[in-house]
Amino acid sequence: MSDSIFKEPVNMPYSESAADCNFGEFSKVIESRRSVRVYTQEAVPDDVVEKCLDIALLAPNSSNLQPWEFYWVKSPENLRKLQQYCLDQPAARTSSTLIVCVARPDRWPLGQKINLDYFETQPAPPKSVMAYYQKLVPFVYGNGPGHILGPFKTLVAHVLGLFRVIPRGPYGKAGNILWATKTTALACENLMLAFRAAGYDTCPMEGFDEVRVKKLLGLPRSCAVTMVISAGKRAPNGVYGPRIRGEKTHFVHKI
Repeated sequence: MSDSIFKEPVNMPYSESAADCNFGEFSKVIESRRSVRVYTQEAVPDDVVEKCLDIALLAPNSSNLQPWEFYWVKSPENLRKLQQYCLDQPAARTSSTLIVCVARPDRWPLGQKINLDYFETQPAPPKSVMAYYQKLVPFVYGNGPGHILGPFKTLVAHVLGLFRVIPRGPYGKAGNILWATKTTALACENLMLAFRAAGYDTCPMEGFDEVRVKKLLGLPRSCAVTMVISAGKRAPNGVYGPRIRGEKTHFVHKI
């Protein structure tokens, strides 16, 4: 399939001009993006999936460290299991394309090595760049010998934070998981937008058994399954069931 499908403008039901924006049509699009949708039996071609995965890797990340992985479940047996682990939601049960997006905070050493190997091929990489990957990255994301560096960093950060020397934020294992999950979410957004640009509908699962999904993919406990995404041609009756939402005052706060 030609790459031209990714170069054509996507017809969206709203204009870039706020004055011309049709919020009613846009609201219908948002409301239809639910896991209650169903797909036709037409599968997404492999070359389209490959292209969409390539585009998803362009998710913004200023550090060049990519703490995420995509698992394209192609085996019929594994696909059937994953559909069950996604609680047999219609969007999972009727989709032939399911991709698991995983946050991998334990993969920073691999990202560090990839970047160092790349900069070694450059004629004169900046010293500040090399220092970032050789010293700063291991200090921030590593625990050091005997795992004593992690608690020490946390203590120093809290003490300095009291005097506003540095901004306080999450540190240690929980902070790394949070950082990896946020950047993985950006990659998931790129993946879904790529599928839609290619003319296919996408839907993130509203619920899944993360423990069994990790076991199916052979993942360690330290990682986090951020999202399971389905893709395919939407059926004419692709959305059904009531769209339940709570009172706006419970979820929207003005401060």
